[in-house]
Amino acid sequence: MNVIPPKADQVAAIAASFGMRLTERELDAYTELVGGFLGSYDVVAELYRDIEPTAVEDRRFTWPAEDENALNAWYVRTEIEGASDGPLQGYRVAVKDNTSVAGVPMMNGSHTLEGFVPRRDATVVTRLLEAGATIAGKAVCEDLCFSGTSHTGVGGPVRNPWDPTRTSGGSSSGSAALVATGEVEVATAADQGGSVRIPACFTGVVGHKPTFGLVPYTGVFPIEMTLDEVGPIAHDVTDIARMLQVIAGRDGLDPRQPDGLEVPDFEVALDQDIVGLRVGLIAEGFEYPGLSDDGVDEVVRAAAESLGAAGAEVADIELPWHRHGLHLWNVIATDGATIQMIDGNAYGHNWDGLYDPELIAYYGQKRREVAGEWSPTVKAASFTGRWSIEKLYSSHYAMARNLNFELRRRYDDALKEFDVLVLPTVPMIAPKLVDPEAPIQESVIRALETVANTAPFSATGHPALTVPAGMVDGMPVGMMIVGRRFDDATCLRIGRSYEQIRGEFPLPPSVDSAARQGVGR
Repeated sequence: MNVIPPKADQVAAIAASFGMRLTERELDAYTELVGGFLGSYDVVAELYRDIEPTAVEDRRFTWPAEDENALNAWYVRTEIEGASDGPLQGYRVAVKDNTSVAGVPMMNGSHTLEGFVPRRDATVVTRLLEAGATIAGKAVCEDLCFSGTSHTGVGGPVRNPWDPTRTSGGSSSGSAALVATGEVEVATAADQGGSVRIPACFTGVVGHKPTFGLVPYTGVFPIEMTLDEVGPIAHDVTDIARMLQVIAGRDGLDPRQPDGLEVPDFEVALDQDIVGLRVGLIAEGFEYPGLSDDGVDEVVRAAAESLGAAGAEVADIELPWHRHGLHLWNVIATDGATIQMIDGNAYGHNWDGLYDPELIAYYGQKRREVAGEWSPTVKAASFTGRWSIEKLYSSHYAMARNLNFELRRRYDDALKEFDVLVLPTVPMIAPKLVDPEAPIQESVIRALETVANTAPFSATGHPALTVPAGMVDGMPVGMMIVGRRFDDATCLRIGRSYEQIRGEFPLPPSVDSAARQGVGR
């Protein structure tokens, strides 16, 4: 189907949107010129048909029955078997539903993608299957993944397996809940501000946000190019390392990844002791005014100090810029998501990587039809971003990006003194789910209050691992271990040592006795 060129009155409207008024002679000239330029669009569409991926017909899926989806964590069930052998043979994986699995519906927690079926596997999906894993289904995520709690997805809240009246965290809400209950061994998650770490923390499992660029984002629904990351969620650090080994490394299709990227042996790193390693407790990550729970602070501090039993040196460090980090992230995520995810139909422009034209076209049309059904969080961010772009010309985005170099330097300087930095993953235990009838302000505040400690490291790209550190009021608490960029191995090494000191972490009361036998490996 050829591109239909605009008529003269449509060109006049376009000109007016740029603040221009054309004479009749100019209008005729530009109408003709635009029509000529659009001829190339027809040629591109014709050429693309030769490389367009074909639809996958042989991947079956089922919609989960209500009685097998008590936490509302599954979006769709599958049984896609990978290679007959490999490091993940026998592992069942839940794939976050912002990630393309060819032939399987993808909704991204939003009416804006409802009905879309990808034609390509994301790179991480391909790698998991090649490693022998079985894709057990797609895990529910939040509306366009823009929430740190689990009440914003259009299919209803994902409930916490420890207490179904509480949030499971977001935006990888279903991924964490399914790992916590043992329905899968591992899950994929994506993180732009804490979406791997927050739900892992709230559900008592392990989650790792890799160094920015370590894992290819190809085939995962983007939000903001400088924040997009994919990482694993698992029951323990060993499975995190095993899964990270499989999905890490360049794919040649994602410009977020640096040239010359080398992937170390993460499992070998787990066998090394931590004698002499220095652990810095970021003072500003504790006692956060209006957010921190005293019990959470106490549990995380005790967990960090226990590393001394394995030979690590633990000390406090002050990093005032840590609390500036949330403000930088707020501007980057808000303006960036509006420009890329909203105006740019998810993929945006001006980057040299693999695009998904089918998703772009589908989402681009649907968002103009159903934007009124977005969650309050997405609406609030897009309204703020639009105001900034139109009235401030996105100059504050530029300021925040430039200030981010300073924030990164502050962390890098601290990581010259210490091997890792430690702080609470989230300053509080999982809050109660937001009532659907709650005021809009409450819905948005609850969705974003969880990112105070996680978001700064999304902005700077440092690796960050969360491990269960203990319990407060019957709910899990997470300890976040942050390392030097591309030194994910040290985060995992210290996380594994802590697991050995801590011992086996309890399972949610909702996990029945049969399932308990299969949790972990």
